Amino acid sequence: MPPDAAAPSRPAVSFEFFPPADEVGEHALVTTAERLARFAPAFLSVTFGADGSTRERTRGAVRRLRAATRVAVAPHLTCVGAPREAVDALAREYWDAGIRHLVALRGDGAAGDDRYAPAPGGYAYAVDLVAGLKRIADFEISVAGYPETHPEAGTPAADLDCLKAKVEAGASRVIAQFVFEPETFLRFRDRCEAAGIRVPIVPGVLPITRFAQLERFAARCGATLPGWLRRRFAGLEEDEATRRLVAAAVATEFVTRLEREGIAHFHFYTLNRAELTVAICHALGLAPEARADASAPSASVAGRA
Repeated sequence: MPPDAAAPSRPAVSFEFFPPADEVGEHALVTTAERLARFAPAFLSVTFGADGSTRERTRGAVRRLRAATRVAVAPHLTCVGAPREAVDALAREYWDAGIRHLVALRGDGAAGDDRYAPAPGGYAYAVDLVAGLKRIADFEISVAGYPETHPEAGTPAADLDCLKAKVEAGASRVIAQFVFEPETFLRFRDRCEAAGIRVPIVPGVLPITRFAQLERFAARCGATLPGWLRRRFAGLEEDEATRRLVAAAVATEFVTRLEREGIAHFHFYTLNRAELTVAICHALGLAPEARADASAPSASVAGRA
């Protein structure tokens, strides 16, 4: 049985962050991560700029999160913006630093590019990147899945074939793009199982901070924003307090429904903010752990060498 398949007494959680651009953002990142680390996450992931532009900031954020939380950190690596030798060198650097988990993604080109094009001399697609990383070392590798089909995929079946190829190349977990209808995720999980994809399928959870921002995210990844969701947030553009209450309720309904369906791991896109994610974790029944010794190593399986 896959490692996340049997529902434990408490669901597993993981949290995603983006690398900050300035000192103020760095302080906010560490403060947020320290607060969320008290929920004993399986890992913390750090994104990589769409065109590879945040390579150094991602590496710096990884170091800061490991030092501040002692939780396993999973840096994102993409195919864009660098030749294969540079990607391999960064992966070896991470391995030598004790990092055992990576998130392998194709990535997107710079803003304004109509279509993705592989970097000259680089890995072409995520399946190639996964295979290359497994040749370097026995990393635990998470990859992306699209419950509503990747916007550039020809058909849902072709998209699922691509996902299966990534798993067969060595991926050990699928982190799903965010959706807001539990049934959409559950159908995706069932389609993966029917296709022979035998690794955990982890739902991505995006707490809504601003609806206009959510619309931009959804447009880029092809996610559907259902009418009922738009109605719940209508008229709240200038009412942040009510908006947060509604956002917490929406996400809590989503995760509790999936938990009843046997989902045992949730991945939160935090946007480097703690408040909504903390509220949802409490709704899942996760109490913050007392940490008498903040420097003690995490017991996360994902962090073991």
